[in-house]
This record gives sequence, structure tokens and C-alpha cells, in this order.
Amino acid sequence: MVLDNLYEIHIFKIGTMKKEIHPKWYAQANVLCNGETVLTLGSTKSELNIDVWSGNHPFYTGSQKIVDAEGRVEKFNRKYKIKSNQD
Repeated sequence: MVLDNLYEIHIFKIGTMKKEIHPKWYAQANVLCNGETVLTLGSTKSELNIDVWSGNHPFYTGSQKIVDAEGRVEKFNRKYKIKSNQD
């Protein structure tokens, strides 16, 4: 008996998978962010809804802003004599 690939060898050794114990597999599951498809991948759900991904995260887009809580950033900048970028 000649087996062509590793999958056939694996199935030959262990037999077939048990039926009705595995979730349904969607090979083309859509990942949605704000109603827009941003990625397609394999999943046990047909559709995945996410809030943040690398395409809209401030760290990756370069639009990251420092949130100033009660003037702490300004106090730090004055203490260490750092010029702010927003001037």
C-alpha cells in the first residue's frame, strides 16, 4: 500500500474522526469590524465581530494620542523640561 501524503498516513494510523463530536468548521469565516469585512479565516463560527484590529488601532495607524488626566502630562513635561508636540 502506497500512501501519497501525511494526511493519509495519519488517517490510516488512527482511523477516521468520530462523528458528531466536532463543531462545524467554516473555512471562509468573515471577521467584521464596524460592519466591514477585514479578514477571512477558518473558524468554528461563520462570522466574527471585533471592535479593534490592527487597521484601526491607534498604535498601528500612528494616530495614538496621549490622554491627559488632570494635567499630569503637562506637569511631567514641565518637570523634565520637555517641549510638547502640540504647541
